[in-house]
Amino acid sequence: MKIYDVLILGAGASGLMCASKLSKKMSVAIVDVNNKVAQKLKVSGGGKCNITNVSVSEKNFDGDSELVSNVLNRFSKEDLLEFLENNSLTPVIRKNRYYFCKNSSDEIINILKRLTKHQELILNREIIEVLKSNELFEVKTNRGNIKARRVVVATGGKSFKTLGASDIGLKIAKSFSIDVKEFTPALVGLTVQKEQFWMKELSGLSCYVNIKVEDKVLNEDLLFAHKGISGPAVLSASLYWRKGNIAIDFLPNKSILELISGSKKLISSVIPLPKRLSVAILKAIGVEDMECKKLSQYAKEKLLLIHNYEFAPAGNFGFTKAEVCRGGVETSELISSSLEAKNVKKLHFIGEVVDVTGELGGYNFQWAFSSGVICAREINMLP
Repeated sequence: MKIYDVLILGAGASGLMCASKLSKKMSVAIVDVNNKVAQKLKVSGGGKCNITNVSVSEKNFDGDSELVSNVLNRFSKEDLLEFLENNSLTPVIRKNRYYFCKNSSDEIINILKRLTKHQELILNREIIEVLKSNELFEVKTNRGNIKARRVVVATGGKSFKTLGASDIGLKIAKSFSIDVKEFTPALVGLTVQKEQFWMKELSGLSCYVNIKVEDKVLNEDLLFAHKGISGPAVLSASLYWRKGNIAIDFLPNKSILELISGSKKLISSVIPLPKRLSVAILKAIGVEDMECKKLSQYAKEKLLLIHNYEFAPAGNFGFTKAEVCRGGVETSELISSSLEAKNVKKLHFIGEVVDVTGELGGYNFQWAFSSGVICAREINMLP
């Protein structure tokens, strides 16, 4: 049986990037459950893949900030853009903050495929377990076993089950007595309590908001949905929300008191939001829709709730709607320079399977690429 120098479990963003940076002197194989590589990259960002963000720092991630900072400093957003440029891909910027492939996610996928074409692809293989004996790893799959001197677990999270996603990475970690946090849905819509059911009646409407959750403020569009609220601002907010209240500013760039000042119009008419939404918000905060000039001081004070509408979500839309997962292999179990397990030599964990999760907007792919690169660099230097 052939023994590979490095066996990468998962042909996604982190696994392929890691493979692309490994020395050509090494025998490398990449194993994946799908019949094609990079299936999540393929569908992300409406098929154009939100690669990274104009502004990237450890503050955009839920996880060990010191480790995230270390990884990002060693392969930064600028390094990623340079890598892409060197491979004839110039991403386009949307909304002044998001980097996307210009035409299709195939642009970045083809780069990764080309850079790993000398390596062996083992597809349509469901990973069952990983064992280690006499310094060799044996990966059991549904179609035979594979042996390697070093294993990189890049199996991702549990979201996107239709693309073969599972928690096998956590099962592998636990089998080696490595501590993990179980996966929970992240970057996902939030369901609402009965008192906020008015939001569900606005399904399809969207508006630009600020959402405050814990010590974070997220600025982007909110989308009202049949189940509750979604959209970019909500998805990022869901990353930090555990339980308790969040607060929404429906007019982050305006002052409601300035808008109504001296106006003879109805309040709902001066609020620069869709009429249905304006009327619904007024009802939710208990302010009658009347002529602005007739408002009492008490009513004006209540109107300020438009800038600070607090409520506790009921939950989230679940794994089937989640962009990514929160949780993963505990970073305290990993050597930050190589993402190698401290207590299991030559076993590495990269990408989403690690307990690091980014906000919406390219951060999770940046983490996948950065963690893959620094892992490969260390492997190239290790004996």
